[in-house]
Amino acid sequence: MREIQSNKITESVKKVVIEAATDLEDDILEKLKDAKDREKSELAGKALEILLLNAEIADKEKIPVCQDTGIAAVFVTIGQEVSVKGDLMAAVQEGVRAGYDEGYLRKSVCDPMTRVNTDTNIPAVVHFDIQTGDKIKVAFLPKGCGSENMSGLKMLPPSAGIPGVIDYVVETVHGAGSNPCPPVIVGVGLGGTFEKAAIMAKQALLRPLGEKNIREDVAKLESEILEKINRTGQGVHGLGGINTALAVHINTYHTHIASLPVAVNIQCHAHRHKEIVL
Repeated sequence: MREIQSNKITESVKKVVIEAATDLEDDILEKLKDAKDREKSELAGKALEILLLNAEIADKEKIPVCQDTGIAAVFVTIGQEVSVKGDLMAAVQEGVRAGYDEGYLRKSVCDPMTRVNTDTNIPAVVHFDIQTGDKIKVAFLPKGCGSENMSGLKMLPPSAGIPGVIDYVVETVHGAGSNPCPPVIVGVGLGGTFEKAAIMAKQALLRPLGEKNIREDVAKLESEILEKINRTGQGVHGLGGINTALAVHINTYHTHIASLPVAVNIQCHAHRHKEIVL
């Protein structure tokens, strides 16, 4: 049984918190460049140039890509053959707190009743999963609420079928307008239960951008929905053009014969995410 000290987890989480805010992954930068190259609208093309310049400056100066440094969503995958010496949840939360503090990132977490800010950006929303192996993987996804607030979930009747799923996803993205700072990435959870669909939609955002689902029928659905979203013409920041969304990622799970849950989690163009394996 491999052993990991909890303070090592704290330091690793702190590191990814700071890096995610300032250093965009290559997958999002490449997709933004591709969007700029194919954009036909002069105004939208200029906006994409500015977004790329903003990302370049953030990386060079080590300052946040966006002023909304988000609420922390953390996915921790734990191997069955690894033991954490210490309090795992406390270690993750402390890593988030330290990252937001030492990285001078805006702290936006508050009590839902009083709206009083915790001034620490914790508690983070942490999900744990157990798998085989002796590693721990931490995936960090800060969610700004321009995009998070535009997400949705609907318990469709099975009779709605795949056409109903398509309509709901496209309508949700279209209804969001410019609020989530498009071009967006669209995470979709299809099936399971009420809560499973929502978690899958967020997890779908962690897939390398544009990587298709391994199921051929689901991959085809991803492409169809992406095409329909981009045909709406809303475009970059609502300025028009052909780049309303950069990718649609769908995760599926078996569901009840009387149910068809579908969740949509929208991510802004500054698709901040980092992973680390311990």
